Amino acid sequence: MHPRIEDYALIGDEQTAALIGRDGSVDWLCLPRFDSAACFARLLGDEDNGHWRIAPVGADRCARRAYRPDTLVLDTEWDTDEGSVRVTDLMPQRDRSPDVVRIVEGLSGEVTLRSSLRLRFDYGSVVPWVRRSDGHRVAVAGPDSTWLRSEPEVPTWGEDFGTHSQFTVAAGEKVAFVLTWHPSHEPRPPLVDPYEALEHSVADWRAWASRCRYDGPHRDAVVRSLITLKALTYAPTGGIVAAATTSLPEEIGGVRNWDYRFCWLRDSTLTLGALLACGYLEEAEAWRNWLLRAVAGDPADLQIMYGLAGERRLPEFELPWLSGFAGSAPVRIGNGAVKQLQLDVYGEVMDSLSLAREAGLSTKADMWALQSALMAFLRSAWRQPDEGLWEVRGPRRQFVHSKVMVWVAADRAVRTLEAHPELHGDLDGWRAMRDEVHREVCEKGYDPERNTFTQYYGSHELDAALLLIPRVGFLPPDDPRVIGTIDAVRDELGHGGLLHRYSAGESDVDGLPGGEGTFLACSFWLADALHMTGRTKEARELFERLVELGNDVGLLSEEYDPVAGAQLGNVPQAFSHIGLVNTALALFGADEAG
Repeated sequence: MHPRIEDYALIGDEQTAALIGRDGSVDWLCLPRFDSAACFARLLGDEDNGHWRIAPVGADRCARRAYRPDTLVLDTEWDTDEGSVRVTDLMPQRDRSPDVVRIVEGLSGEVTLRSSLRLRFDYGSVVPWVRRSDGHRVAVAGPDSTWLRSEPEVPTWGEDFGTHSQFTVAAGEKVAFVLTWHPSHEPRPPLVDPYEALEHSVADWRAWASRCRYDGPHRDAVVRSLITLKALTYAPTGGIVAAATTSLPEEIGGVRNWDYRFCWLRDSTLTLGALLACGYLEEAEAWRNWLLRAVAGDPADLQIMYGLAGERRLPEFELPWLSGFAGSAPVRIGNGAVKQLQLDVYGEVMDSLSLAREAGLSTKADMWALQSALMAFLRSAWRQPDEGLWEVRGPRRQFVHSKVMVWVAADRAVRTLEAHPELHGDLDGWRAMRDEVHREVCEKGYDPERNTFTQYYGSHELDAALLLIPRVGFLPPDDPRVIGTIDAVRDELGHGGLLHRYSAGESDVDGLPGGEGTFLACSFWLADALHMTGRTKEARELFERLVELGNDVGLLSEEYDPVAGAQLGNVPQAFSHIGLVNTALALFGADEAG
C-alpha cells in the first residue's frame, strides 16, 4: 500500500528537512538546502529513487511514534515477537555540513534490525560510486558526497546498488548511524558525536519552545506549529519556505503538483504577526530583513516568491523519471508562477513593514524609501488585471482580493504618515487613491442581489480570500456586505465543513484540469471571520476540527480531502500552521500571548 501524505513526520536543521514514514524510511531529503536536488526521492517515485529505512526485520509500520515534547526529535517504536525497539531521528544544528542522525535503542528482548540505504542523487536519478574508508561507506557522484558510519560498527555490505546493515540489539543497547553530506571536492567534515547531538538538539529545541508566550487552549498544537515554522526557516537568511516538498498532489492522480520550496510574499504579514504575538522577535526581525532584501530593486519587478536567499530565477521543469506521489504526475521543480503579476503582494509588503514598524522592530535604512517607491509604482499600475492570490494559470482578471490588498497598501502608507509625521510622502495622493480603490471594489466587486463580494469584477464565482476583507480593515465585521460574503463563501465553497479556495474544476478561472481538496488556511480564515462577526462558538468548533486534521505528530498539509479523510498537497505547509497559530490567538485572546 502506498504511504499517505499524513504518514510522514519531519526532521530538519533549519537549512533543509527530511520526511520519515511510519515504516522508518527517510523518503525525502534535499541536500544541502531545502531547494537542492533530493538524494532520497522515494516520496515521489519508488524505492529505487532513494530512501533510507531502519526497521526490525520483517516489520512494516511502527507501533507508535512521537516527537519528544517541544522538540523536532522523532522517536519511532516497533513491538515484535522478539521484543521492542526505538529509532530516534534528528538533524542537529549544523556547523558546516548537514548530518542525519539515527539512533537505535533496544527497549525489551532482543530485536534484529536492518538498515537499507539507497542514495540516489539528483532527484533519484544518479547512482553514486560507493567505497570504504576508515570505517565509513563513502558515496560520490558529481558534486555530491556522503559519509555513512555506525557506532559501534555493525556488519555492512553492498547489494543491489544499496548499502545494507543487519544487527541485533538487546534492552539498553544502542547503535547510532550518522549520514553526513559535503561537496565532493572538499575533505570529509569533522565527525559528529550522535549522542551529544541528540542531547544538544533536545536542549536547544526546548529552550526555543519555552520562549512561546501563548498559554491558552491547544498550546501543544500552537507550539508544534511554531516549531514547524522554525524548521521551515532557512537560518542563514531568515527566509521561510512554504513547505519542505515539491509536487505532493492537490488531487490524487491529478496534475496540480507544484514546488513549494520557496518563500512567498503572500505569507509575510500573517507570518510576521504570528511570530510577534508569540514572542519570537528575533525570528520576526530576520523574516522582515529577508523581505526587505528580497524586494529591493525596481518596484515593477516585484515577484510573488523568491528563493531562500532572495533568488529571483526559479525556472519550472518536469522530472519524467519520477512517477509522482501515488502516480500523480508530473513532478515539477521550480515554479513558473514566479513570473506572474499579483498586485496583492504590494499590499502584503506594505502591511508587513507597517506591522514591523508599529511592533518596534529596528528601523532599517531606506525602508520608508522602498515603501514610497512601491506606492509610486502601485499608483500607476493598480488598475491592471492580474493572476491573483492563487496563482491561476488562466487569463488575468480584475480579482477583488488583489484590489482589496491595493487598498491595504494605500491605507498602511496613509496610516504610517499620520503616525510618523517626520516621514515624507504624498499623503493627499495616497488618501485619494485609497478612496478610489475602495469605491471601485464596492461598485464592481460586489453583487447586491446575492449580498456578497465576488472573485473578480462581474463574476458569479466566489473566493475564500474574500474572508480577509474584515481582517485587513477594508470593511468592519458588522457591515452587512461582510456578513453576507462570509455566509455565501461558506455555503458555496464549503465541503464537509471545510472550505475550498474557489470553485476549482467548475470554472475556467485557473486554466487547469481536475479539482483539489479543501484548503486548510482558508478554513482557518473562516474560523477567524466567524469569530469577528460574533459567531465565536461556531468558530471554536471549526478550530477544534482543524486541529484534529493534523497527523499523529501534529503536522498539517496544504489541503484535506473530507471524503477520503486524507491530507493533500505539500507538507508540512507553513500557511496552514500560520493559520492555526493566528486563529488560536484570535479565539483565545491576546492576553494568552503575554
